[in-house]
Amino acid sequence: MAGRLVRFMRSRVHGPRTLAGQIFVLQVVVVVLLVAAAVTVLLVQARDDSERDARHRSQTAAETYAHSPGLVDALVGPDPTAVLEPSARAAQQASGVDALTVLDADGVRLTGPDTALIGMRYEGNLGPFLAAGQSVTTKYPSNQGELFVTVVPVYRQAGEPVGIVVAAITVERVNDTVGRQIPWLALGAAAALTLSAGAAALVSRRLRRQTRGLGPSEITRMYEHHDAVLHAAREGVLILDADRRVVLANDEARRLLGLPPDTAPGTATRTDTDADTSVGGAAALGLPEGLTGLLVSGRDASDEVHAVGDRLLAVNQRPTAPYGSAGSVVTLRDTTELRALAGQAQAVRERLRLLYEAGVRVGTTLDVARTTQELAELCVPRFADIVTVDLVEAMLDDEPGTPNAAAGRMRRVTSHWTGWGAGVPALYPTGEVITFGPATPMAEALREGRGVLRADLGTDKAWQAQAPDRTARLIDAGVHSLVTVPLRARGPVLGLATFWRGAGSPAFDGDDVSFAEEVAARAAVALDNARRYTREHTTAVTLQRSLLPQTLPEQDAVDAAFRYLPAHATTASTAASEPRSLAEATASAGVGVGGDWFDVIALPGTRVALVVGDVVGHGLHAAATMGRLRTAVRNFSALDLPPDEVLGHLDELVAGIDQDRDADGGAGPEEGRMTGATCAYAIYDPVTGRVVAARAGHPGPAVVDAEGAVDFPPVPVSLPLGLNEGLPIETAEFDLAEGSRLVLFTDGLIERRDRDLDAGLHLLRDALTAAGPTATPEQTCDAVIGALAEEQPSDDVALLVARTHILEESQVAAWDVPPDPEAVGAVRAACARQLDAWGLGEIDFTAELILSELVTNAIRYGTAPIRVRLLHGRALTCEVSDASSTAPHLRRAATTDEGGRGLFLVARFATRWGTRYTARGKVIWAELPLPGAGSAPTTDLADALLDQFDDADW
Repeated sequence: MAGRLVRFMRSRVHGPRTLAGQIFVLQVVVVVLLVAAAVTVLLVQARDDSERDARHRSQTAAETYAHSPGLVDALVGPDPTAVLEPSARAAQQASGVDALTVLDADGVRLTGPDTALIGMRYEGNLGPFLAAGQSVTTKYPSNQGELFVTVVPVYRQAGEPVGIVVAAITVERVNDTVGRQIPWLALGAAAALTLSAGAAALVSRRLRRQTRGLGPSEITRMYEHHDAVLHAAREGVLILDADRRVVLANDEARRLLGLPPDTAPGTATRTDTDADTSVGGAAALGLPEGLTGLLVSGRDASDEVHAVGDRLLAVNQRPTAPYGSAGSVVTLRDTTELRALAGQAQAVRERLRLLYEAGVRVGTTLDVARTTQELAELCVPRFADIVTVDLVEAMLDDEPGTPNAAAGRMRRVTSHWTGWGAGVPALYPTGEVITFGPATPMAEALREGRGVLRADLGTDKAWQAQAPDRTARLIDAGVHSLVTVPLRARGPVLGLATFWRGAGSPAFDGDDVSFAEEVAARAAVALDNARRYTREHTTAVTLQRSLLPQTLPEQDAVDAAFRYLPAHATTASTAASEPRSLAEATASAGVGVGGDWFDVIALPGTRVALVVGDVVGHGLHAAATMGRLRTAVRNFSALDLPPDEVLGHLDELVAGIDQDRDADGGAGPEEGRMTGATCAYAIYDPVTGRVVAARAGHPGPAVVDAEGAVDFPPVPVSLPLGLNEGLPIETAEFDLAEGSRLVLFTDGLIERRDRDLDAGLHLLRDALTAAGPTATPEQTCDAVIGALAEEQPSDDVALLVARTHILEESQVAAWDVPPDPEAVGAVRAACARQLDAWGLGEIDFTAELILSELVTNAIRYGTAPIRVRLLHGRALTCEVSDASSTAPHLRRAATTDEGGRGLFLVARFATRWGTRYTARGKVIWAELPLPGAGSAPTTDLADALLDQFDDADW
């Protein structure tokens, strides 16, 4: 097969040099080069894969054996070699490495492939490997080829090194993969070459068949026949060469141009550059200057009209390349009858050009006033001398509704003109509300829903009666005709566009009305898009702001401040085509409402939760999704869960909601989805000054200490919400001193198109440092926003700054309680003394009652150790902790039950109460309002007890 292919190629090369043969040879050469390159690349890749596999095997074998159970005990045992030698050999054989050696901390070989070396000390320096604290893989040259060696130190739990595991493997051991691939590569290359050669042969044969195997003589004869056909055509044809010489002129061309029959080919029309004049050729034939210039220039022309004698000729000129030698062909067609229509054609072209520009220039923004101004600037002075635009008042309201033009009340939005000196004072001023009379052309246009023409305003009494003084001054200024067109899009009329002409311009006619309606229709679509965007934007902003915190809760843990900046709507051309839906209109315009949110949640025990989140997308769906997530976070926080569990539950909620939505066949795949949202959640305890934080795909917090130093604590990041698939979410804990500031933010603050994440974090650090150590949260927010936020941000920004407080020791009281029922009395007495010391004697009885019930439950049902803690802040918090994880449940006791009423009393007299689970058990807490707080229970204790029994039970 290969021999036949070579002979075929040789015959093609040495045979007639036809186009088909040359293409065939070129294709075969290209295929050979591509196959060779592909084989080379695959071989190089296979070699790289062998090295990567060798490195991975050595590293895996060493690390697996180094972390195997019992290795540390064997290394510190009396005879490590006897214990490790069998397992090391088995591990070496199982992993496929060339050697697996174990050394003690002094470098003495304990195992190895060469038993003669066991017990001998390694002469090299093992210090760097022990100090590295992790595995080190190195490539060395050897007699057997490249060798990958992985060294893994082994430590005790106290961090003391006890030995080293070394695994070595040569690349040659894994190079058999390349050997197995070579036959297949060769077979594939041969197959590709064979197929490509066959395909090239088929293409060559088809090309030869399409050219019909013509030789030079046959092609010459074909052009002779073609020349005869040209002379019989009823359209003039001129052919000029690259030197602008006429090489062919058919009979019709001589007739149309008035050339004599004996005009010889080869007449020069080239420009003499030395004399800078045109010599010979068309100039000598007496053709008009315009046509002569066209022939000399050789430029492309399409139906250019030139007058030659009493004829009007449509001239087309095109280059002959690539169909022949360099030059051009000119066709001439007698279009004398178009002379009368030439002016109209030019006007139509200008109108079409103006309509095209209307689709491009009108509606470049989503601003109603700017869109009307663009319409006026487009039409003046090319279509009208003055343009005014009046809109229904609903279009300009802060919360636009459906426009209603039935009342005829309009507000003048735009007045534009040129060439009228200082202005046209007779026009209604911008901003004035106008009510058009029923007989005016404006009212007729609104009523009929079509354009209305008034060709002579001097005789239009109904228009003059609208405002006699104004109309008289307009007529005196030269205004003589108008066309007024309703701006209608998708049903309702949005306003009126009125076009005026004055002195020096012809009056409007019926064709002008059609054109004005077309331009107004395009502008109306842009205005309706702006109206819909404004309505959507206003609705989304209102929804979002109603879902965000309006005020921050009062609590003792932090002083907090926040900033929220919505994204600014980007400009977009909306008039070129009508959006299919409102959602598409607002989405394509970049609605400036996103899903960034924040929250400050007061938790029991004077703690506080700080939350910042971000929802993917913009618009109503993002705002609604943000509200759902914020509500879910508050609900999970009410359960007093740690940050990792809150985000874990939130992740499951997001994934479940999206799965249900997809199963129900919801809207588009991305519209309103919750998966991909991010959240950062931190809990601060002012008693200990400790922060517990977690984040799901969200930027980590920044911390500014009391001295003004800025740090970004390493909070482990998990996948965005809905993507963790049950994986645990890690937390980080760190302590904050009094007066530290915790800064949480969304990515819109630090990221944008021209700035990456690292640059944004650097700017944030600089801004927090510049704010100074004494800056309040409000001042910090102003400093950060001023330094990082854009005037018109492309993404919304949420910023939350909290300055920490630490409860004084005098505000906290704690006692350990022995698991003895008699200890309840001592706890009540200690509580009474502490409340008297805090000046809370008015609520000591209620507090003692609640503590007594909680402590009794802990002693009876809980597990030691039992501890009582009182916190004096904005409220009095009573906490009883024990080592049991069993939580009490509130229930209504039956009349025959001796107990079961204690938690009912706690619920009646405490503002709120609940259970918080800790790593060591649980905490049952209850909050009491301070005297004078206005929320203390007014129910008498005796009445509360008697309410537990029904009268019928007596």
